[in-house]
Amino acid sequence: MKIGIAADHGGFDLKEKLAAILSKKGYEVTDFGAATFDPEDDYPDFVIPLARAVSAREVEKGIAVCGSGVGACVAANKVPGVRASLVQDSYSAHQGVEDDDMNVICLGGRVTGEALAQELALVFLQASFKNEERFRRRLEKIRDLEEGRQDPHRAS
Repeated sequence: MKIGIAADHGGFDLKEKLAAILSKKGYEVTDFGAATFDPEDDYPDFVIPLARAVSAREVEKGIAVCGSGVGACVAANKVPGVRASLVQDSYSAHQGVEDDDMNVICLGGRVTGEALAQELALVFLQASFKNEERFRRRLEKIRDLEEGRQDPHRAS
């Protein structure tokens, strides 16, 4: 599976460790940066290119890491077609993929330990979308909103 990974300074160390571990496990990892630790860098500079690659299906799934994971999640979700979530537990790591077709997992480099981050990443990467009608219907509503075909103030 081809995956992408990105991080700013707050997630740099965790990104480096995850990229190495996942490569050893057979994943084809594309690193969107940062390439070096720079305490002045900004997460959107790395997370947005990752999110665009996920949206364009250049990579199947993405892992975005910043200090808390929140900023990376906010940035990734601005790209149409990306369904990113900050994940801190194994259940959400697989359920987000199975029910919501989550394609980017966001982790906090300053709040998530290496062992847990590895577990969450692997659970996320091994999960598959259930593709049931109710889940497809919900995702279609999100696509409609992204493409301006649905009034966001009207539930249907």
